[in-house]
Amino acid sequence: MGTLALEPALSRLDLLAKPVAAALEVWPVEAPVDGDQVMVAPIDASLADTAAFCEAYGIRLDESANCVIVAGKRDGVTRYAACVVLATTRADVNGVVRRHLDVRKASFAPMEEAVQLTGMEYGGITPIGLPKDWPLLVDARIGAQPHVIIGSGVRHSKIAIAGPALGALPNAIVIDGLAREITPA
Repeated sequence: MGTLALEPALSRLDLLAKPVAAALEVWPVEAPVDGDQVMVAPIDASLADTAAFCEAYGIRLDESANCVIVAGKRDGVTRYAACVVLATTRADVNGVVRRHLDVRKASFAPMEEAVQLTGMEYGGITPIGLPKDWPLLVDARIGAQPHVIIGSGVRHSKIAIAGPALGALPNAIVIDGLAREITPA
């Protein structure tokens, strides 16, 4: 995977946020890959943002996935979901995600809120180790990828994982059309 120096994540828990490490230690038996097949690589934290990361480490955008936290309110209660989409796409927040959350309006959760609720660093939030009561919405394109690069919960590393494994995470719902292709400017 590009120039990443990948190692089994279970042997490098120091490269993961605490909730991510805890989730890997209780990896789902039904996942299409074993926990020891989840890999991690250290990176320069200043290059954690997707475009800079991909360019610096020789990763294609269609091999990189982003995890965004979305929030919406219903009856005074905030509902959250995490969405995992390829870097070549954008989550349909006010269409598919809004309907899934059953809220009138959905938007990206404020940075401080996302960081506090996930226990992860902004720019490193990952679908592994999220709060147990949140739905994890995974774009179907992810499952078609033999492997994807995702955050590790911190900005100084990235995880490499088989695309289909993300759809097997707790609370994961694979959705066709969760994201739309980004049209080049």
